[in-house]
Amino acid sequence: MPTEEDIESREAKNRASNYSSSSYVIGDSDTQWTSWLIPMFVVANIAVFIVAMSINNCPKHHLGMMDKCVARFLGRFSFEPLRENPLFGPSSSTLEKLGALEWNKVVHKHQGWRLISCMWLHAGIVHLIVNMLSLVFIGIRLEQQFGFVRIGIIYLLSGFGGSLLSALFIGNNISVGASGALFGLLGAMLSELITNWTMYSNKAAAVFTLLIIIVINLAVGILPHVDNFAHIGGFLTGFFLGFVLLPRPQFGWMERHNLPAGIRVKSKYKPYQYVLWVISLVLLIAGFAVGLVMLFRGVNGNDHCHWCHYISCVPTSKWKCDGT
Repeated sequence: MPTEEDIESREAKNRASNYSSSSYVIGDSDTQWTSWLIPMFVVANIAVFIVAMSINNCPKHHLGMMDKCVARFLGRFSFEPLRENPLFGPSSSTLEKLGALEWNKVVHKHQGWRLISCMWLHAGIVHLIVNMLSLVFIGIRLEQQFGFVRIGIIYLLSGFGGSLLSALFIGNNISVGASGALFGLLGAMLSELITNWTMYSNKAAAVFTLLIIIVINLAVGILPHVDNFAHIGGFLTGFFLGFVLLPRPQFGWMERHNLPAGIRVKSKYKPYQYVLWVISLVLLIAGFAVGLVMLFRGVNGNDHCHWCHYISCVPTSKWKCDGT
């Protein structure tokens, strides 16, 4: 008589062979969701960028120096001079006005809402395109597999986690972008791969895709107004949330009604999945609690790490990193 382990091993091999062309394995018993939340997030980010460019109105703020605005045929939607913003976008003052993350305003002026608002702003069209393409490529697949509730939670909490870590290090600079939330989805992909290792049919391709997207976003992150601290904070938040929200049940549990009478699966998840769930939840709660306490006590992370600011922006002859 076959054992529970034999059935699970055979089922895993069958699924892997049937879905070998996909990074993820979607079993017959799994629900295929319709993705609508991620497309709505994309539309919202694009709409906010258009509004930001309209409010920025480069020609109005550069009267007599119209030639300094980039793509001036766009009128009020033209971009700031490249020396001020090499990502083809609005000025720092416009981003600040619309809700960019700024340490002083969060801590001393009690504008904690900036921890949320900054994730809907983008420094420029280059920043926006990179983030939205990555979000579509990653987020739609994840939403189709796990539904809008879990992926929405990961996206929003990762964005908040990225903003929280960013606020501890940005000093007098500002920070914007959905990159923290995006990196949270990348982190969730990685933890989902780990906790559901036997269900992946093409592990190498999945890891390679993750690394490519991470490298691209980290490269953009050394430019002004784009914050790698948000990337790191978002990635860690999403990584731990993946262990909490994205574990899949054992094959035997999903097929328990079709198993022979002598074989029963006692647990929905494997023991290591429960262990990872508990550890990740504890680390998440502790991380948010410690981060918020440090932030509202006015702690500046750069006082304890004098070189960390280079992680977020590398100054060159073409631009500065002082947020002005």
